[in-house]
Amino acid sequence: MSLELKNLYDNFRDSDTIKAYAKVIKEDAAQLQYRSGASPQESGTRSINIMEVCGGHTHTIMKYGILQLLPENIKFVHGPGCPVCIMPKERIDHAYVLAMQSEVILVTLGDMIKVPGSNGSLQDARSRGADVRFVYSPMDCLKIAAENPSKKLIFFAIGFETTTPMSAALLDVVIKRDIKNIFFHINHVTVPEAMGALLVDAECKIDAFLGPAHVSVISGSKIYEEFPRDYNRPVVVSGFEPVDVMHSISMIVKQFVQNRCELETEYKRAVTREGNLIAQSLIDKYFQKAQNFRWRGLGDIPKSGLELKPEFDRYNAETIYKEILPTQEINDHKLCICGDILKGKATPPECSIFGTACKPTTPIGSCMVSSEGACAAYYKYGNLI
Repeated sequence: MSLELKNLYDNFRDSDTIKAYAKVIKEDAAQLQYRSGASPQESGTRSINIMEVCGGHTHTIMKYGILQLLPENIKFVHGPGCPVCIMPKERIDHAYVLAMQSEVILVTLGDMIKVPGSNGSLQDARSRGADVRFVYSPMDCLKIAAENPSKKLIFFAIGFETTTPMSAALLDVVIKRDIKNIFFHINHVTVPEAMGALLVDAECKIDAFLGPAHVSVISGSKIYEEFPRDYNRPVVVSGFEPVDVMHSISMIVKQFVQNRCELETEYKRAVTREGNLIAQSLIDKYFQKAQNFRWRGLGDIPKSGLELKPEFDRYNAETIYKEILPTQEINDHKLCICGDILKGKATPPECSIFGTACKPTTPIGSCMVSSEGACAAYYKYGNLI
């Protein structure tokens, strides 16, 4: 019997299994009590605020009505979402400026097309004559560059740990083939540093994390070991199907009931502790930690981004075009509360511009700029407007 794609997810969308997990979670959540020594105001059944770091989890939670299946004391804090959601406007401006150069073909992943910077989006740049192209795989750059030898192709690379190996693999081919018209603008970021930045915020209301499984397929589950050890926050590395998410929530709740704080992996069908060592080696060959990366909605997070090592500056578009790239930092609209949403202080419907001035077609804040952002997921699936 041949393996079909649906065989990989059918059993993880089974309604009976989802309902069974909902029953287990409800029973366990009823046992949650504040630890001894809590203040008189913290008596009775306690709540747990679980952050799903990745927008893929947010999408599943909203699409499959998981919020409605859970007891009131199990709550979600919607995390940074996706690499598009956290891209600050000034880096979108970099892409826009590069795209408007007559000798440049700007290539990036499709999610970037509508993300607005201060001058407009890449879609706007294309409407004004720029040669902007969107690909599913960075390797498509090789064909485009070969067909346009007189042009400089700049790959505007985005992504968490999941897509970083593809950018490294493209650079590896470019160097080995001595391709002279492909360059890179690197915007890869790493998840653990953002999680840590949230936890050191005094206003943070995060009790546990759903760790994105696709990140750990590359980096291994080991990247989350610091959170139970140093921050007393459990992490469950979770798949993205509804049964995966419900199973992971159940695992988190059981940890609190049993007074444990551990790193566990739900997505064992693809995640190991060590991850993909070949991919990690390729990343380490070409990239190093940047001193700082500014996350839209969260601000500056040290060591949370990657950059090309100095020995590869000849491929670095940020170095080559340094004189024309803008440097001014641009914040979201003052009415946007994405920062509060990411810290668990607010939910999307509490924002005064949610669904009115700020919509997927006219995104203003970081949580609306991609379909995986918390506000975009609420807008599409929340039946709240």
